[in-house]
Amino acid sequence: MATTLDAAAEAHGAHRGLRGKLWVAFVLQLAAISAATLLSVYGAWIVLREVLIQRALADETSHYWVRLERDPAAQLPDTYNMKSYFAPRGSPDAVPPALQALAPGYHSAMVRGEDDLVYVSDGPAGRLYLVFDQKQVDRLAFWFGFVPLTIVLIVIYLTTWFTYRVSRRAISPVIWLANQVRAWDAKDPDFRALAPENLPRDTDPDVRVLAESLHGFGHQIEAFVERERHFTRDASHELRTPLTLVKVAADVLLTDGELTPYAEKSVHRIKRATRDMEALIESFLILAREGDVGLPDETFLVNAVAAEEVEKARALVEGKPVEIVLVEDAQFALHAPARVLAVMLANLLRNACLYTERGAVTMTIGDGSITVSDTGIGMTAEQVSRVFEPYERAGRTGSRGVGIGLTMVRRLSTRFGWPIELTSEPGFGTTATLRFPNPLPV
Repeated sequence: MATTLDAAAEAHGAHRGLRGKLWVAFVLQLAAISAATLLSVYGAWIVLREVLIQRALADETSHYWVRLERDPAAQLPDTYNMKSYFAPRGSPDAVPPALQALAPGYHSAMVRGEDDLVYVSDGPAGRLYLVFDQKQVDRLAFWFGFVPLTIVLIVIYLTTWFTYRVSRRAISPVIWLANQVRAWDAKDPDFRALAPENLPRDTDPDVRVLAESLHGFGHQIEAFVERERHFTRDASHELRTPLTLVKVAADVLLTDGELTPYAEKSVHRIKRATRDMEALIESFLILAREGDVGLPDETFLVNAVAAEEVEKARALVEGKPVEIVLVEDAQFALHAPARVLAVMLANLLRNACLYTERGAVTMTIGDGSITVSDTGIGMTAEQVSRVFEPYERAGRTGSRGVGIGLTMVRRLSTRFGWPIELTSEPGFGTTATLRFPNPLPV
């Protein structure tokens, strides 16, 4: 079901982002086209004004000097957009005052009350001034540049808006499908809305195939969830009952005073194995349940649970020079299933006892943390990096467990948000620390 929830969350994100991404794409497209068009028209206007006109004035000046050489009485260039002035050598006052101080070359000056383009050229007989009315160029640029540009941009904007509306309508079935998935209840998703008979009539064929596939997949998930519920319920009853009978039978055997030392030792081993089996079954059942662990949340004193598990673990070190110590430097409570913490501590203690042949196993309760340390064989840094993997053991010989205790502790710590840290040194022991982000004061 977690996978289904993740898919729903991703669908929700797609629902919120799909239209936004489409809109951003069209806006960027409009901006790019508008900028390119404006730059093109502006560039053409600059070329027309700064290059072509200047070139024309220079050519007109050259042509005039040639005509003047042939005919000293040649008329000055004079057109609708251009006015000419000539100043003989030594007579600069023959031209308007605005032109008198201009050196040869191109200039902008106020000659006829406008911002005119002036080209000054020196010849054999004097200085020629060509004054071009740039207003005409701006008028031409407006009518033959910016007006068509405006029309083109309006057409582009309308076409883009129409394309956006069509594209939005095309993706609306996908958004509808994402909304249906987003509306599912995490614990009891309703797949009926995706049934073929409940789909909108105008649903796209590809979306219909996707909806039908999700509908069938949803029914498979429902079957899997129901199967999980039946398994955890039946396993909880059918596995615990035989173990309870084995425990009772072992207790009865121990009350019989006629057992040989070897038989009594075997009965104790049966009790320990039964207790280990109960812890494993409890861990498996908790991990098998998705979301709800099947245990009630309650506010409990962590110290009490730790003390109980320490007492239970003493049987694991019978016959070994190992002491189990509980150090209570602080007291705090948690609001969670108490049995989950008990299972985690039981696995940590069991792991510490199995790998400690002499010395002590110490459980320390700090401020919002529980530490289990031992004086056992320890592990290398490489072993620590793999210790939470299934069936990974620090020792490969003997009967030191099957290597799943720490794996279950890590999975439970992840489920409940209680981080676990592990440090170890070969020959000096291992320390496991559980931290609780939100401890309750006592």
